[in-house]
Amino acid sequence: MKFTRSAKFALAAAASAALAVSLLTPAQAATRSTVVIHHTNVQTGLNCGLSTTNSTVCTDQAALTGMGFNYYNDKKELIKNTTFGSYKVIKNSKTDFRVQYTVAPGRVWSDGTPITGVDLLLSHILGSDTYSIEAGLGDPASKTTKPAFNGQGYGSTYHKNIVGEPVLSSDEMSVTLRWKSPIANWDLYGPGPAPVHAMVLLAEGKDGLQSASANLAAKDRFLAAYKSKDTALLKKIGKVWSEDYTITTINSSTNPLLLISNGGFIVESAVPKTSMTLVVNPKYNSGPKMTGSIDKIVFKVITDGTAAVQALSNGELDVYSGQATADAVAALKKITSVNITGGEQAVYEHWDLHYDSVEGETPYTGVFSKNGGAKAKALRQAFLLGIPRDEIMEKIIAPINGITKPLCTSWVAPGTSAYDKICAVNGSAFYTRGTQESRNKTALALVQKFYPDALKNPIKINVLVPGGNARRAAQFALAKANLAKVGFELVGDVQSGWGALLGSGKYDAFFFAWVSSSVTQKQSCSVLETTGGSNYVMGYSNSTVDKVCTELDVAMKPDLLVQKYITADRALFADAVTLPVFTHPGVTAINKDLKGLKPAPLSPQLTWNYWEWSY
Repeated sequence: MKFTRSAKFALAAAASAALAVSLLTPAQAATRSTVVIHHTNVQTGLNCGLSTTNSTVCTDQAALTGMGFNYYNDKKELIKNTTFGSYKVIKNSKTDFRVQYTVAPGRVWSDGTPITGVDLLLSHILGSDTYSIEAGLGDPASKTTKPAFNGQGYGSTYHKNIVGEPVLSSDEMSVTLRWKSPIANWDLYGPGPAPVHAMVLLAEGKDGLQSASANLAAKDRFLAAYKSKDTALLKKIGKVWSEDYTITTINSSTNPLLLISNGGFIVESAVPKTSMTLVVNPKYNSGPKMTGSIDKIVFKVITDGTAAVQALSNGELDVYSGQATADAVAALKKITSVNITGGEQAVYEHWDLHYDSVEGETPYTGVFSKNGGAKAKALRQAFLLGIPRDEIMEKIIAPINGITKPLCTSWVAPGTSAYDKICAVNGSAFYTRGTQESRNKTALALVQKFYPDALKNPIKINVLVPGGNARRAAQFALAKANLAKVGFELVGDVQSGWGALLGSGKYDAFFFAWVSSSVTQKQSCSVLETTGGSNYVMGYSNSTVDKVCTELDVAMKPDLLVQKYITADRALFADAVTLPVFTHPGVTAINKDLKGLKPAPLSPQLTWNYWEWSY
């Protein structure tokens, strides 16, 4: 589902399962209407709105199968999708800001069912805590019971600022949202379409596509349930939305109601940890006209960098994209049949420390727990001081893009005046001043205050390590070696499906990357405030950070915005819970015969303009 979170981030994931060469279909042998794309990510499901499925591979697939009112191009510009519909401000005052969203007539789902304003109403259910409570679907803020729609949109900018419920027009083609005031980036928080008729049919146990009249009747039942807050039916739909779309095996026996699309493509098949195949949607009319010649797209999972480069060289792939090492880049440059593009991505690597138990996960009682008070805080500070970020940059990142300085904030990108202003006073200096040797001395002193013999009997730290990723393996090795010098013994648990394990109480530390899929004033709020990503990864909650993120709902001038970022950063660094390391260097190699593919910094990075692709 698009635009259901206050700021869009996805996990920059990596898989570990090897792909047998025999499973590869040579791209050069395929018809020139097929594109074979390399992915390091394990497919996580069809619904990207869940914490367990929120990954870059999911958003790449979602862009192919779903279209809404807008999308981002490769220049981070928000483009209105007028083919699908339009939106406009119809009232603008300090206390009453209204926007009307209208679906263009004639838009249809892949099963031929007309798309209407009714299909936009699920967004409200997914984003309004108030509606969820009033409809008997559960309190999303509860720490003991999950809501029927167990998504990531609750407690967000939408919930905090929406007034009442969306108003459906008499012709059922438009919905009007009322905000309590003009909010920043309001055009990102509008509704997105969902095939509600299919969800009703799935909830009722239907197995297979239905007739046109049955589909319209199912949509009417959804609208009636929405209006009356029919708890029984809505809970069944919530179970479908939260559970049924998490499939990773798709074949001829898969219920086609799960695969209904309004994008240019429909998922045809998927083999876990191996591949996903999508074919063209013949009824597609929700987005830009398909001007290219592509009718099939295949995602191939190859986690070993050397094998992926070899597959590209052999013509078994058309597009290579991954967390490349310096050796991989050198090998790519030797392949004459591809063009290589670079540039930094809107993806930042970071280390997170477990702060408190996460709802629904094994309770966390480890050494970094907030319940440990000053002792735990000192250990968190020592651990972050001991992460050899300079060495990571010099040995892993600089050979690719020449950048040797680690990040000092996650709110804005390096190279801007705002970045320099923030870093000068945000508290990051505690983790950057001096040399790594001097930082190690500070860290060791913090540790030995509580564990005098830590060098002989180090503190064991359980770390979730993303599998099948040479760059992450190298990063962990450097961290393990240096942290041993300050009294910590890192015990790595290498997992291919690591995204689903984030927040588990068995881990003390996590390292991975967030990838942004939008440009908002709130920036990293959705992964650092209580209702965002940090809460389901670290169990972290800080009232100062939450206050800043609420204030960022309102548009503000650049200087004040910088001050808000500084305030939030000071709280984060003071609590010693997370530390940014680097912005990912982008490396994409593309078959020279394939035209129109333009890698973008935001997610979806590869598939945002599939309608332009051709050979």
